[in-house]
Amino acid sequence: MRLENLLTHLAFAGLLALIAAAVVRLMIAYPILDEPNARSAHTRPTPRGGGLGVVIAFVIGMLILYRTADFARIAERQFIGVILAALAIAGVALIDDMRSLSARLRLAAQIAAALVAVGSGLVVSHLALPWYGPVGLGWLGIPLTLFWIVGCTNAVNFMDGLDGLVGGVVVLASLALCVLSASLGGWFVYAAALFLAAGFAGFLPFNLHPARIFMGDVGSQFAGFILAVLAIAASRFDATQVSFTLVPLLIFGLLFDAAFTLARRAVMGDRVGAAHRTHLYQMAQRAGMPVRRVAAVHWGFVLVHAALAVLFLRLDAMLKPLVLLPALAVQLAWAWVVARRVRTAGLSWRG
Repeated sequence: MRLENLLTHLAFAGLLALIAAAVVRLMIAYPILDEPNARSAHTRPTPRGGGLGVVIAFVIGMLILYRTADFARIAERQFIGVILAALAIAGVALIDDMRSLSARLRLAAQIAAALVAVGSGLVVSHLALPWYGPVGLGWLGIPLTLFWIVGCTNAVNFMDGLDGLVGGVVVLASLALCVLSASLGGWFVYAAALFLAAGFAGFLPFNLHPARIFMGDVGSQFAGFILAVLAIAASRFDATQVSFTLVPLLIFGLLFDAAFTLARRAVMGDRVGAAHRTHLYQMAQRAGMPVRRVAAVHWGFVLVHAALAVLFLRLDAMLKPLVLLPALAVQLAWAWVVARRVRTAGLSWRG
């Protein structure tokens, strides 16, 4: 990429960040208040819905991209499908922030948005296995893609419970994906990741501890959905679709905590769908780890996983999936650290 083009892209990203920040300021001035409860990490009413700034900045960026930048476009049906699905999931999530919709309605909206994305042609058709190589999924690609989109959307949403944690992770993961995509010539993913990073860069200063505003479901569900879709788009970087692994690797800290907590609660006989505050990040904070440190640990995970992503690009196709093993080792070490702190603090894993 030529230097003048890069500077233009960065200037445009800066403008989007300012737009996001301006919307966030409006949401603080005219707040949707999040009242603290027994599961909250905050102790005073705090505005939420700041993710609306991210949504508006991202959509503006994508519409301008659609009209002016042919080099970064994908098929028109897919492009429009992604935008419509993202707007739909953000709209329902914003209503949820204002009125608290039922879990079934939220899930139905997520599935509908995922169906729009899949219906537009964004489907993972291969799965890479270590030492064996890519395996064609056939018709299984559709349900697996739907499961990935809905699962990633909810994983990011579940992890948004501590000041600055998810916002910082999305900024760093999006920037890393932006750089990796540029190196591979994946210009649509490059542009979309840049816009997502810009939107969250405008939001994050207001969300650092002690947060002046929370992103709300409109921000967390939107971010999870977009990252899920970008993972599918990134799979087109190579014919075998092994590059699908890039986005899950970058946000592996969020995905691991969500999956680990759901699995642990199921094994312990707890209601998996019931509200709780026993995610690893929540237990770490409850056991005495400062909020800023817990968020910084998760930011650090992204940096470690970004280094693994660079290694991923250099490995043989059949060995690429193995790069998830050191990422898993890092997360298991974190779970052990949290478990020790929980035991020392005398906390229960139920609640």
